[in-house]
Amino acid sequence: MMLSSSGILLYRRMAGSVEVLLLHHGGPFWARKDEGAWTIPKGLQEPGEDPLAAARREFEEETGHAVEGPFMELGTFRQNASKTVAVWAAEGAFDVADLKSNMFELEWPPRSGRRQQFPEADRAGWFSPEAAIPKLAKGQAPIIGALLERLGEKPI
Repeated sequence: MMLSSSGILLYRRMAGSVEVLLLHHGGPFWARKDEGAWTIPKGLQEPGEDPLAAARREFEEETGHAVEGPFMELGTFRQNASKTVAVWAAEGAFDVADLKSNMFELEWPPRSGRRQQFPEADRAGWFSPEAAIPKLAKGQAPIIGALLERLGEKPI
């Protein structure tokens, strides 16, 4: 069964170049990881939910802030064998110090019987496209290329 996610890649122009907003996965598994541990704000679509509405909802849940359009559709990208993500881009501002992510519960340490709460995203950062690609979770690098193409920027 193929799972469908939706996400929004927020970008800004700084000193003539493009930067993208990424979120670092929260929770103990990701705490000491950097490469491959970052993602665009995204999440699963509810059955029958409009994909852009899902992307906007997920952005707000993961950052604590609403995102305004206009939205530029970047396409649908395969994340792994069982998941795709539909992605839109929007130009905007975001203060990474204002990140207020939703929480999830996890048994930690494993098999301890103790449940703990962790933020879905524990930090946010603005990155150049070149710096973003190695940080992104597997399957998300093509999203950066699609943004650069749509903006008429030099590909990586």
